[in-house]
Amino acid sequence: MSALRLLPIPSFYDPQKVGEVWKLAYETRASLARTWAQEHALTPSGEDALRVNLLLVDVQNTFCIPGYELFVAGRSGRAAVEDNDRLCRFIYRNLSRITKITITMDTHQPIQIFHAIYLVDEAGNHPEAYTLVSVEDIQSGRWRFNPEIAETLGVDPQEAQANLLHYAGELQKSNKFQLTIWPYHAMLGGLGHALVAAVEEAVFFHSIARSSQPDIEIKGMNPFTEHYSVIGPEVARDASGKTIGGRNEKFIQKVREFDLTLIAGQAKSHCVAWTVADLLEEITRTAPGLAEKVFLLEDCTSPVVVPGMDFTEQADEAFASFAEAGMKIIRSTDPVESWYPD
Repeated sequence: MSALRLLPIPSFYDPQKVGEVWKLAYETRASLARTWAQEHALTPSGEDALRVNLLLVDVQNTFCIPGYELFVAGRSGRAAVEDNDRLCRFIYRNLSRITKITITMDTHQPIQIFHAIYLVDEAGNHPEAYTLVSVEDIQSGRWRFNPEIAETLGVDPQEAQANLLHYAGELQKSNKFQLTIWPYHAMLGGLGHALVAAVEEAVFFHSIARSSQPDIEIKGMNPFTEHYSVIGPEVARDASGKTIGGRNEKFIQKVREFDLTLIAGQAKSHCVAWTVADLLEEITRTAPGLAEKVFLLEDCTSPVVVPGMDFTEQADEAFASFAEAGMKIIRSTDPVESWYPD
């Protein structure tokens, strides 16, 4: 069939359920996907002449379902739900063109540097969610490492305090966000950690219809650093120079192996922006021409907007810089030929 022909949306897809949590009927969908592949002459992904990687950043309940811990409401109030409706439609319409779907999953446990339990004040109180912690806050004693968690983390409290100060300083020097105390979110084993059901359904349908195993990239388990980007941690070394975490070279190599990479997910201002920024840094250093093969699905991602914090402008500025560097900004409804050459 013509490479540019869009496929229909399967009749089972229900946009009203995109903002809900539900159980996927795997066997039923697998059977339909096999039939769908036959009806629409879909070939196995291994036969693709042009290899396309669709990267989905943190499309998880914790960020995408209203009422969950860090729902990305954007300015519309339902941004992540609206983004995922467009994303699902894009996947179904372009089953014949998407070779591989790669998924990053923010993955946390309770005791991590960006969760309230990590810090205490002089009275032993923890910071409220969305508290910004500066170098000055730590130097003045406003916030300090919680000594009660030292044993479970296997650290010396004094060293942990020094590392906390170092960490906040490194964030400040890099001109990234201040250390932010986030609500407990993306908790490993919890419902918030799971993929959005409607997106999982689309990914599973693609996997069966195109004989393509999705790739899952876990990030964020290190208790001593934030990990917005799948490529590397926010701070790589502690106060003594010891490595906290390294770059995800396997992921970078994977991007190089594809002809095109499309990127969507949440949140535009945080995990998407920093993943793309790190990717661009790597591309600039090793393969400048690769930037033109990266396409950002702008209508399938939204910025964090919460009371007192609106990162819309920062997200837009980041995307403008990506475009200036050679990456392409597209929408899921743009003509196929805007990103996929026939």
